[in-house]
Amino acid sequence: MRKLAAFALPFAFAIFALCYGLPALLPFGLLPLLKRGDRFLRTALVLCGLAAGALWFYGYDALFCAPARGLEGQTVMFTATVEDWPGTTAWGARLTARAEGLTARPFGMQLYTGKEGLAFAPGDRVTATARCVSADESRGKRAYYRQAEGVRLVAYAQGSITRTPARNIPMFCWPAWMSRWLQTRLEAVFSPRDAPLVKAIVTGQRSALTDGTQNDLQRAGLSHVVAVSGMHVAFLAMALNLLLGRNRWHAAAATLPLVWLFTLAAGCTPSVIRAAVMETLVLLAPLFGRETDPATSLSLALFLLLAQNPRAAASISLQLSFAAVAGILMFSGRLFDGMQAALLHRKDTGRYARVRGGILRLLLASLATTLGAVAFTTPLAAWYFDTVSLVAPLSGLFTLAAVALTFMLGLSAAMAGAVYPPAGTLLSAAAVPAARYLTAVIPWLARLPFAALTPRGYYGAWLLLAYGLILLFFTTRGPKRPVVPVCCAVVTLCAALLLTRITDTMGLATAAMLDVGQGQCVLLRVGSRTALVDCGGSSLDNAGDRAADWLADRGIQTLDLLILTHFHTDHAGGVPELFQRIPISVLAVPQGDDGTPLQSEILALAAEHSTQVVSVQDDRTLPFGPGLLRLYAPLGAGETNEEGLSVLCSVGQWDMLLTGDMDGTVEQRLIKYGNLPDLEVLVAGHHGSDSSTSEELLAVTRPEQVLISVGYNTYGHPSAKMLRRAAAYGAEIYRTDLMGDITVTVGNG
Repeated sequence: MRKLAAFALPFAFAIFALCYGLPALLPFGLLPLLKRGDRFLRTALVLCGLAAGALWFYGYDALFCAPARGLEGQTVMFTATVEDWPGTTAWGARLTARAEGLTARPFGMQLYTGKEGLAFAPGDRVTATARCVSADESRGKRAYYRQAEGVRLVAYAQGSITRTPARNIPMFCWPAWMSRWLQTRLEAVFSPRDAPLVKAIVTGQRSALTDGTQNDLQRAGLSHVVAVSGMHVAFLAMALNLLLGRNRWHAAAATLPLVWLFTLAAGCTPSVIRAAVMETLVLLAPLFGRETDPATSLSLALFLLLAQNPRAAASISLQLSFAAVAGILMFSGRLFDGMQAALLHRKDTGRYARVRGGILRLLLASLATTLGAVAFTTPLAAWYFDTVSLVAPLSGLFTLAAVALTFMLGLSAAMAGAVYPPAGTLLSAAAVPAARYLTAVIPWLARLPFAALTPRGYYGAWLLLAYGLILLFFTTRGPKRPVVPVCCAVVTLCAALLLTRITDTMGLATAAMLDVGQGQCVLLRVGSRTALVDCGGSSLDNAGDRAADWLADRGIQTLDLLILTHFHTDHAGGVPELFQRIPISVLAVPQGDDGTPLQSEILALAAEHSTQVVSVQDDRTLPFGPGLLRLYAPLGAGETNEEGLSVLCSVGQWDMLLTGDMDGTVEQRLIKYGNLPDLEVLVAGHHGSDSSTSEELLAVTRPEQVLISVGYNTYGHPSAKMLRRAAAYGAEIYRTDLMGDITVTVGNG
């Protein structure tokens, strides 16, 4: 092991262990000592690395984090320098700024303001009075992503704020201005149709991409192409090396400044810094007669990032980037050699045979690289994004060349257009075919059957088993045949698909309340028919995506019925995304116009997708597989909550009632006119509000189980009084905020 890596890796290991509150893992940082070699020197370096990592983690916290934490809960007046362009929120703007004067050292903060904050630019000075809260919490849960980005405090502006435009842009604001300049140039040379994707590929700026496109990228395993990473830096360095020839000094002198300028323009994200550091070492090592060692380069890049901010260990971008490169270094070469030996065992003869062999080698190299990259990133994607893309290796084969062309031609068009606009237009025209090919092929890949799975239940067990087989393969000694674990993984995946299908259909019906945060999304599977009651929430994952993923995991290609109790975003906000993901046969909605833009958007989408719309004015009973769905027309007036639908699902002697957001007064009308049966399942109204799920409703229906769809909120949902009422009637209570997805299966008995 190289000396630098022997120090840097234990340093990083110590920081990761302490960042995640696992100091008991520190002794495992001594594992490099098990290798043979210069035992004394390596021991010293490893021990120094572990000690330095632990000391720096606590030292950094004391110097930079603790003083900012001391301001939590206070309302203070401060002056800060805006570091980046403002982000838009539902109420105004979100500014990333560097606060000065509040502590001995400046620190990063996130400032939430009204709409006046949207006028700020990097380098501007902001003076405001704000209420300070922890940067380690988000929506009531521990979250370290802000600290990973250098944010030490979150502040909410109170009253007016003062803006002082910058006269001289500070150096730490240059990346933001360079990134904005590059994005502006791309918008100038590409049409509005092509600019969002090209801008995302070249700069990593995804704000102009639709939610549907971003979800397609994730399901296809291609999210990395719109998050500027080492792949983009490699494309840039490769192109420059080809243009400059074999002179190493010339190549290094021209490539290094451009690589680091591009790193600044891309926003200095961990992934692109990692790539820039590694490319720098690759170019400089031969010039000084040193050996290029990718593992050492990767270790140095990680060391530099964590030395700058130890909390960056919690960055998802950093973890995915380094995991991908580590997988490529460990596995891709061996995979390529094995596939090449198996498929190219005969010597190529003749021109066409050599061409075919060359093309096959390129395809195998792409496949081996993709497989190596996903080896360590798949568990991370499963943990953070609840998604495992099965189609990712195929996606790499279909898109790598087009991504490279779009990136290089797009970047060239922006740079050339700044000097000579006609040249930029010409280059952008050359990039358009590749960009439009990606626009067409990415949704196709994402919509392939079982393109991606949610790693829960049988699929989660399969993922653990697959990685267990991989670990066993690489740790056992003696002759090994890779075809054995591969076949086992494929067979067990098929078994997981089959078992999921059997489990879902073995009973008369299945009701699944999905965890969508503060909202509601309930799937009903009765026989071969599938209905969805409401589709909205506040979780980071769109409710439409969550519902579509549930259906896709079970191989369901069409949603038979979508019922919306009303058009509030927590009950219908995910419908636009759902329309993009899966065909919907029938949409049932309350009759009338509540005047919301969301209602107009949903009805327009229904017309666009040829979905039949049923406006429920009177009670309706619909046959649904072996059961019945009864839609109760609105019984209240005055507010949207009271003008919504109610749904009763009946299968044999099993009954489930959903009342949307109706209050106790309207519940009494439902009791009077609805002829309600005794219930097995009642979905608590209005997310467990005290004004819903009344004593009268509980007394009449006597539910055995009460399900509450609720997430982080400031309304006090679910109400303690409602919980006591339900418990007093002997109902079992299940909550999505505590238990995640809740599934009820109706047996055949």
